[in-house]
Amino acid sequence: MYTVVAGIDESTDRAREIATEIVDIPMDASQVRVTLLHDFQDNPEGATVEQVASVRRAREILEEAGIEVSLSESSGRPADAILELADEEDADMIVVAGRKRTPTGKVLFGSVTQSVILGTERPVLVCSGREADD
Repeated sequence: MYTVVAGIDESTDRAREIATEIVDIPMDASQVRVTLLHDFQDNPEGATVEQVASVRRAREILEEAGIEVSLSESSGRPADAILELADEEDADMIVVAGRKRTPTGKVLFGSVTQSVILGTERPVLVCSGREADD
């Protein structure tokens, strides 16, 4: 079984991009297991990962392709949560979607993608962070 951990934020466009890229991996879908992780930065209503629209969309795309999907949630630092889950699951790959940020923005606000890439020896697939035109 090929195990993938995918970090899903609030963006449905980025979630769709991540799920589509995973589906396009040239492997038998029945041999792929994906855990979608959403890190809650602010969750005053106590929402669960199942209630996040972007997670639901990614899950739909993956399940339609015949890929086994599980969900995970955390709160705190997204990059740390992704790396910890990848270690726990002994993931074969981590998938994230980048966002366009200026170099100054990365310094001031950090970059989850950059932190994940630098924080692991596992392969990391970085999908386009582009927003849909519609």
